Amino acid sequence: MDWDNLRYFLELSRAGKLTAAARHLEVDHTTVARRVQALEKSLGRPLFIRSGSGYQLAESGRRLLAQAEAMESAFLAIEKDEGESIAGGVSGSVRIGATEGYGVELLAGQLAKLSRHHPSLSIDLLAVPRMVRLARHEADIVITLERPERGPYIITKLTDYTLRLYAAPEYLERQPPIRSREDLREHTFVSYIEDLLYSKELHYLDEIGKPKQIALRSTSILAQQKAAIAGAGIAILPSFAARSEERLVEILADEVEFVRTFWMLMPVEGKDLARMRVTWDFLREMAQENQDVMMGR
Repeated sequence: MDWDNLRYFLELSRAGKLTAAARHLEVDHTTVARRVQALEKSLGRPLFIRSGSGYQLAESGRRLLAQAEAMESAFLAIEKDEGESIAGGVSGSVRIGATEGYGVELLAGQLAKLSRHHPSLSIDLLAVPRMVRLARHEADIVITLERPERGPYIITKLTDYTLRLYAAPEYLERQPPIRSREDLREHTFVSYIEDLLYSKELHYLDEIGKPKQIALRSTSILAQQKAAIAGAGIAILPSFAARSEERLVEILADEVEFVRTFWMLMPVEGKDLARMRVTWDFLREMAQENQDVMMGR
């Protein structure tokens, strides 16, 4: 069996469409189709159910998927382990997926320290306003808002953090005073686009009641912070990102606070790789050192 054909099978099973799989593999979609057909011919059975909406795994494809993913994991572990140590140091690459706010506001600066200590280690940081998925091999280590219920992962609670209400002084000066939670209902907010929320943990407004108006919605927490600074309205922001911003005022600090948790996970097969252990331990150490910052103290 040709391993290359299995790679095309795996990518199509994850993407569901020839064009999407081809884009990720950086080949033409006809190449993906040809490779999958060759694999089906060699096995003597169809692996996909083809329809106008794309490709869905047939029963034989579902059976093959688990075996192919195990082979892929073993192959990647061997491939990555080749550059694991140079002159006793740690080398190779580690890709970290994190929420946008945490990745940009804290991790980007912290990871510079890791790079100085391990100059042969290469770090990719995916700081994006969506869920980064280990199952799709988008990253080696993922920091997420939700603890996975199952999967071949090592999982740890990284840290709790707080979110609070913030607004620009210019906004507050032209609006009615805010003395209690009830007053918030008459104010304008900046928030997420509800139908594009990537985690149930982001439903903050449900905890304080719907406001009179939401002036601006964005999938980006940093865009929401910028909008609040410009006076668009009140925003619910992570304390670690907003508290040091001089152009924002904290509202009802003793009355309204949201607590959320960051979880960190990596594939089980990564635990024996030096570069993964070093990065994992560093991220935990940084989270512990910054507890006051994370909790808005």
